[in-house]
Amino acid sequence: MGDTRNLEIRVEINDEEKYIQFRDTGIGMSKAELIQNLGTIAKTDTTSYLSALKEGKINLIGQFGVGFYSTFLVGKKVMVISKSNNDEKQHIWISESAASYSVEEDPEGNTLGRGTIVRIYLKEDSLEFLNRKKVAKLIKRYSEFIDFPIYLHQ
Repeated sequence: MGDTRNLEIRVEINDEEKYIQFRDTGIGMSKAELIQNLGTIAKTDTTSYLSALKEGKINLIGQFGVGFYSTFLVGKKVMVISKSNNDEKQHIWISESAASYSVEEDPEGNTLGRGTIVRIYLKEDSLEFLNRKKVAKLIKRYSEFIDFPIYLHQ
């Protein structure tokens, strides 16, 4: 577990830059894991994704899938910053419009210690997720069975 022993999730809203961010202190992902776990989703347009889903070529039950893919429904850009406990380097995965992505070493170095940040830059029609009261209500409703504390930055 390294220096970060407590497992938690922190949610932050940035009104100026119009994003919502989720940070966890979990195991994080290496560059290879970012490509393997998120790259397939970003390379698949919505029609192909739904078609593959119908044909059973994609399994949504698992660590990643429809939950992550849904970030593109509200976000014009999605950034995932992750530091695996098994990797010395922290990486940034970025995708716009779910059509392509890039992965690079984080120029700021290891700022996480361990864990992942998912930052969703919201589309104009999804700015309702900048409303802290709405987000707090959604967190309370959909995280009842999460074993780890979830903090909403006020």
